[in-house]
Amino acid sequence: MSVLATPVPAREYDSCPVTRAVHRLGEKWTLLVIMLLGKRPHRYNELHRGIEGISQRILTRTVRLLEADGLVSRTVHPTVPPQVEYRLTPAGESLLVPLNALAGWAVEHY
Repeated sequence: MSVLATPVPAREYDSCPVTRAVHRLGEKWTLLVIMLLGKRPHRYNELHRGIEGISQRILTRTVRLLEADGLVSRTVHPTVPPQVEYRLTPAGESLLVPLNALAGWAVEHY
C-alpha cells in the first residue's frame, strides 16, 4: 500500500499546489486542450475545431489559464492576419505521463 502525503491544514488548502493543479485539471476542457497540444502545436482555430462543443470564449479562457500556469506557450506569428500557435511547455509535456497513467487507471477501473 502506498503512503499518502499528509493533508495540508485547512488554512493552506487554497494555496496548496496540489489543490491548484487538481482544480485546473478538473475544469471541463483543460484535459482536452492538453491532450491535443500533446500531439503537436495547434493554431487557435485548429484547437477550436478539434474540441467539439467548446465556445471561443471558453477556449480563450482555458488556454490563457494554462499559459499563466506555465503549461502552454503562445506564439504570435507576424502574418496578416496574425496567426497564433499554442504548444505545451516542457512542464506541460511532463504532465502527459501522469495523465496517460490516470487515463489507463480510469479505463481499467470504470
